[in-house]
Amino acid sequence: MKKRIGIVEDNRDLREALAMMIQFTEQYELAGTFENAETAIEVVPTIAIDALLMDVNLPGYNGYECVSILKAKKPSLFFIMCTSYEDDEIIFKSLKAGASGYILKTEGPTKIIDALNDLFDGGSPMSSSIARKVVGSFSKLDTIDEGVQLLTPRENEILELLATGKMNKEVADNLQISGGTVRKHIQHIYEKLQVNTRVEAVNLYLKR
Repeated sequence: MKKRIGIVEDNRDLREALAMMIQFTEQYELAGTFENAETAIEVVPTIAIDALLMDVNLPGYNGYECVSILKAKKPSLFFIMCTSYEDDEIIFKSLKAGASGYILKTEGPTKIIDALNDLFDGGSPMSSSIARKVVGSFSKLDTIDEGVQLLTPRENEILELLATGKMNKEVADNLQISGGTVRKHIQHIYEKLQVNTRVEAVNLYLKR
């Protein structure tokens, strides 16, 4: 049985091109096209559909907001973001909302069909540049976690005091050590967490 694919895209020419592309395949059929998220949110839960190709930059609700709402209404539905945006925040908001893939429009129609094939084979299709961003983000999180684990008990004490807004002299007075020792500990903290400022160090420490 053919998988039924929907399209949410506000650009009419692109929406029609994607629809035609779906209709020309043997394994997929068009479930519907929608020019905005609001119409998709209203109609999609009422129709037979297996996956949505979802634009990000839409009037009204944006793409990842639409994914979040529809995922709650229709948990079995798959979503592939199909967009020109490579912004880290948008990528992760989309994946967090429930998207299973993220494909750039510039990849062309063959890549989109390949992404759908991969999706229904159990994969999470992504353009190579997007995959690198995702992998890089997880690598950074691992580095942060490793850095926090390397902190000594004294360095943890200093970070906890810095997190309350205390200055170096107050930290020194509280721990009964010299200001120079505090500065040395802070430098070691920066090196272990791979940061350059107190704000970055405290933020990473609080997120551990």
